[in-house]
Amino acid sequence: MTLKRKLLADMLMKYINREINLPSLVSWAEDMLNESDFENGSFDLIKDILAHIGLADVHEFGLSWDDCYEYLRRLGYNVKVELIEA
Repeated sequence: MTLKRKLLADMLMKYINREINLPSLVSWAEDMLNESDFENGSFDLIKDILAHIGLADVHEFGLSWDDCYEYLRRLGYNVKVELIEA
């Protein structure tokens, strides 16, 4: 499987929107590091982001909103938060 920036961004958005939890995101990132090829021209970027996500379950590292925002920006996305009344 070739991991593309779009899929990585989609997984980060699933985490931000609480469609997946942190352990699931960490497990996915670790699997992708071990089993995937990376999109041409994005190897270092994708590897760096996955490596950080893979450590997010360690208390000293974690995964903050600012981290997710920065990763998405580096992947080429602008993040816009919208408040929707429940």
